[in-house]
Amino acid sequence: MPRNVSVIARARAVDVRTHFKNMREVCAAVKGMTLIRAKKYLNNVINKKEIVPFRRFTGKIGRKAQCHQWKNCTQGRWPKKSCEVLLSLIQNAQANAESKQLDLNRLFIDHLAAQRAPKMRRRMYRAHGRITAYMTNPSHVELVLRQRPKLVRKPKAAKKAEKAETKA
Repeated sequence: MPRNVSVIARARAVDVRTHFKNMREVCAAVKGMTLIRAKKYLNNVINKKEIVPFRRFTGKIGRKAQCHQWKNCTQGRWPKKSCEVLLSLIQNAQANAESKQLDLNRLFIDHLAAQRAPKMRRRMYRAHGRITAYMTNPSHVELVLRQRPKLVRKPKAAKKAEKAETKA
C-alpha cells in the first residue's frame, strides 16, 4: 500500500456470489493493467473475444487456442459472472478516483486480490431420506487503483555532457 493515499482509489466487494477459483484467475489476469485496458479486456472476455488463462485451478479445464496470447498457458475459460462483478468493482473504484480528481488515463491496477469467503450452505435432498450439503464458494475482492507518476525526461544537453564525461 503506498504511503501517499492521495494518488490511490480503492474499492472492495464482500461475499460476492461468484466462484472463488474463477475470480482468482480473473484477478491474476487483470492485475497490472491500466484502467482503460482492464475495462476493455473484461468486456472482451464477456463477449468471448479474449480469454482468461487458468494457471492454478486447471482441473478439467480444456485447452483453448485463444490462450496463445498469454505466455506459457494453454488452458482458459470465459468466466462471465466473475468478469461482470470485477467490471462493476472497477467502475466503483473509477468513481472514487474521479471524486479524488485523479487522472483516469494514468491509473493502473496496483493491487487486486480475491480471498475465499465463508461458504454458504444449502441442502440437496437425496433418495431414502438423506440430505447432502450443497455449498457455494463465494469470494471477497479488493482493488486498488494507483496513478502512475509523470515521467520527466532528461534534457538532451545533460545526456551529451554525461557521455563526454564518461569518455574522458
